Amino acid sequence: MKAYFGRKIPDLKALRDETWRAKEEKYSGTIYTVTREVELSNSEFQQFAEDLLEDQPWICKRDGGMNPAGEIRCIRVRNAHSGERILVNSEGYDYPRYTAIEE
Repeated sequence: MKAYFGRKIPDLKALRDETWRAKEEKYSGTIYTVTREVELSNSEFQQFAEDLLEDQPWICKRDGGMNPAGEIRCIRVRNAHSGERILVNSEGYDYPRYTAIEE
């Protein structure tokens, strides 16, 4: 699976815009693997999506990075109501340093 990861994207609107731009410019995306999934209620997901640079209690510094196969390791954050999914690669931080929309 591939996704378009962006670095330090502030919110979901900006992430959607960057994803659209990457598709328009025909970027190939990055291969990733999901290491775990976090399900949020609709209100929790909306709060998370409004500030993607905020530290999250469910992100650990050891989450993210790259596995030996060269795949980006990430957390799948899922809206329990809508099913919308955001991929998070913390890259050693406590916030979503790299994010992507999972389609």
